[in-house]
Amino acid sequence: MAQKVAVLGTGKIGEALLSGMIRGGRSTDDLMVTARRPERAAELSRRYGVAAVGNAEAAEQADILILTVKPQDMGALLDQLAPHTPADRLIISGAAGIPTTFFEERLAPGTPVIRVMTNTPALVDEAMSVISAGTHATEAHLAHAEEIFNGVGKSLRVPESQQDATTALSGSGPAYFYFLVEAMTDAGILLGLPRDKAHDLIVQAAIGAAVMLRDSGEHPVTLRENVTSPAGTTINAIRELENHGVRAALIAALEAARDRSRELASGQG
Repeated sequence: MAQKVAVLGTGKIGEALLSGMIRGGRSTDDLMVTARRPERAAELSRRYGVAAVGNAEAAEQADILILTVKPQDMGALLDQLAPHTPADRLIISGAAGIPTTFFEERLAPGTPVIRVMTNTPALVDEAMSVISAGTHATEAHLAHAEEIFNGVGKSLRVPESQQDATTALSGSGPAYFYFLVEAMTDAGILLGLPRDKAHDLIVQAAIGAAVMLRDSGEHPVTLRENVTSPAGTTINAIRELENHGVRAALIAALEAARDRSRELASGQG
């Protein structure tokens, strides 16, 4: 018997997961959505042919509940779900910084919970989703989560103790690259290029570099050295990056993101 899946609080990431499950062959009869605004739920129902329901109905009917609301709204959502959620439901949380114990303490004893940190490239099926099991989640539960999130990219299992680090590195990671592209585009304009041409040059360079990193099997140092000729242009640029402490700044930035994830986990808004 096919398992029913409900996506609760369906925003952009939730919609990407919904679309990915449908493309992966899951029947729309086995999918349902909830949303804060009734018109949003109705729109999703029309677009994908899935049932739009309330949170309580989703908890009662679905085998897997994917919770995609914002971290600050999770407590209120669990208050709604708790009276309607049997202990055999699989809870998958995509809320940054919230540990599985937060859910286990508020739901029926023995409820399996899986924590997932995905990122916005889920919208183009290139996400990296990091999956951690709670106390009662089994291998079968992890496999269900992987099946869902692999529909929008790749997944990786880690101990929950590493989730704050992966949030800093991967969950927030796309923003660092967008920031870098923005800065390099401005540099291209300073050097005399039109914005659109500078943008296209940098984006394609980023895509090419990412594919080489993924497919070549080479260490990034090796790939960088392949571009860096003695006394050439690239080594002069690298020297300036080092002189300005770019490497140290990146490390400090990721530490700051990790620390914020820990603050969220401890309930500090």
